Amino acid sequence: MSKSSKHTRKDFIKTLGTSALAVAGVPAILTANTKKPISYLTRERYAANSNIQIALIGAGGMGSQDTYTALKHDGIKLVAVCDLYDGYLKKAKENWGSDLFTTKDYREILNREDIDAVIIGTPDHWHKQISIDAMRAGKHVYCEKPMVHSLDEGHEVIQTQKETGMVFMVGSQGLSSLGNEKAKALLEEGAIGDINFAEGFWARRSPIGAWQYNIPNDASMQTIDWDTFIKNTNKIPFDATRFFRWRNYKDYGTGMSGDLFVHLFSSLHFITNSYGPNQIYASGGLRYWKDGREVPDVLLGVFDYPDSPQHPAFNLSLRCNFVDGTSGTTYLKIVGSEGSMDVEWDKITLKRNNEQFDDPFLEAKSKEQGQKTGRKKIVPQEEIVYRAEEGYLGAHYDHFANWFNAIRGGSPVTEDAIFGYRAAAPALACNDSYFEDRAIKWDPVKMRKI
Repeated sequence: MSKSSKHTRKDFIKTLGTSALAVAGVPAILTANTKKPISYLTRERYAANSNIQIALIGAGGMGSQDTYTALKHDGIKLVAVCDLYDGYLKKAKENWGSDLFTTKDYREILNREDIDAVIIGTPDHWHKQISIDAMRAGKHVYCEKPMVHSLDEGHEVIQTQKETGMVFMVGSQGLSSLGNEKAKALLEEGAIGDINFAEGFWARRSPIGAWQYNIPNDASMQTIDWDTFIKNTNKIPFDATRFFRWRNYKDYGTGMSGDLFVHLFSSLHFITNSYGPNQIYASGGLRYWKDGREVPDVLLGVFDYPDSPQHPAFNLSLRCNFVDGTSGTTYLKIVGSEGSMDVEWDKITLKRNNEQFDDPFLEAKSKEQGQKTGRKKIVPQEEIVYRAEEGYLGAHYDHFANWFNAIRGGSPVTEDAIFGYRAAAPALACNDSYFEDRAIKWDPVKMRKI
């Protein structure tokens, strides 16, 4: 039997006058122009009680962003960087110091005793192996999403985490945001009733957003370790485009679903405590970026979430568009029996339906005059906005704070291997559905195809 909201709508309304509308002691305010109640979300600062020495494996765009964010935390030192391209290693020394140890062989990183933890920012097809090797070498791991490249890789990562006891965190950075935490609390408080539907959208309209990454002029077999790049996949001649724009190719990336849908799955599963869908269907196509890529640039996904102890049955609709001419936006909307939430990493917009009750006297007078009665009227929704307070350092910062806190002996990470695989699996199954043109059946509890 599914778990309904722990609190009724009336209970939630009562809390609006106290703690629910005054987060961390900050009272709600009304903006002068909209009259919408706004509550400010706050985050306690994490204290650094021990130093952590880290290394980066995969120093491209996302790996570098991860490292910049990690180094904003106290007590964190970067001592080594690994990448297969000389240019990224040179750039790493320019950014983080000439004394930085650099290598093209990640095993040299793992063999160093002065490294406590590694950030894995490689293309997707190397996530599983480097994660496993790192944990077996006694290193804590922050692995970029999706956790694995294919559905059959997840259980081995989970088992390795259990066997080694290392702290393993998947890098869906929005998961640890104030917005997600507040949405989770609101759902548990009954703010929107019982969930029955959710939808998400990711829109981009730039070449970089569509993975048309820059290809350096010096890209060659002399500057790139191509043999290692393709070591665990199909062996083909050197191709700089495939190396730098790897997300466009199935051998190395996981398409729009693995890159972007996975963020929405992570947030949704955190908010609802869900294990995931049991049926996945995808459709889409290559509409604009016909540059030799093997994956679509418009993708739609429909996901059935079964009734479970965590939540009632609901449906999820996701879409992604790399040729959106109107905006470059993303959102996640969660709809319940009594309202909805628009969830952003630093903002929640809660909308609750007002009920219209007819006055008995007015209804009697209307009948006397021959007018129709009992007809409902259009009434405005009640809207409450929760926004991160000024100075909030962001979801990415919070995600690393969660990882470092766990390494230092604090609470467990929010996105361990099991959670990470349950977020990655429907994204990867979405790809399978698209390329096989069929619905995919999935057991979200056992985490296996049916």
